[in-house]
Amino acid sequence: MNHFELFQLPEALDIDLAALKKQFLSLQQQYHPDKATDKDQALIKSSEINQAFKVLSQVDSRAAYLLGLKKQDHHLDQSISDFEFLQSALEMREQLDEATSSAQLHTLKVEVQQWIDGLVREFKIDFADEDWAEARDTVRKLRFFQRVMNDIDKAEDRILDEEESFDLDDDF
Repeated sequence: MNHFELFQLPEALDIDLAALKKQFLSLQQQYHPDKATDKDQALIKSSEINQAFKVLSQVDSRAAYLLGLKKQDHHLDQSISDFEFLQSALEMREQLDEATSSAQLHTLKVEVQQWIDGLVREFKIDFADEDWAEARDTVRKLRFFQRVMNDIDKAEDRILDEEESFDLDDDF
């Protein structure tokens, strides 16, 4: 059973994330090791459910998984050779490194989300056209932007912590 079947979802890049989470919670409850007679088997099933949820909950890993279902997921770990993309990526990383406020991070987050949205559209076309080389290249780029988005979230948390710690110091 593939991940989409496990969660009773269509094999597609666009999925209902709320339905995914609802089905995940239901399956976790059903296969929780504390409730099972065969705890070892329940632990294995619970781990499979966690892994499947992790894959389907992020667009980049979901796209890679779709390629895997078509046996087209080879060489996804190769580096990106698109010079213009790499230049834009470097500029974004520099913006992230230089960001000192939540507002700057929000602006960058909007820009990264726009890139992700465009790549999602590209992937859908490449996948439908069975242009596997382009689809793989798009997944590589999606992975890059997903990491940038995760790093933006960490930076936002760090800035919020610094702001809160500054506010606490002011009160004393």
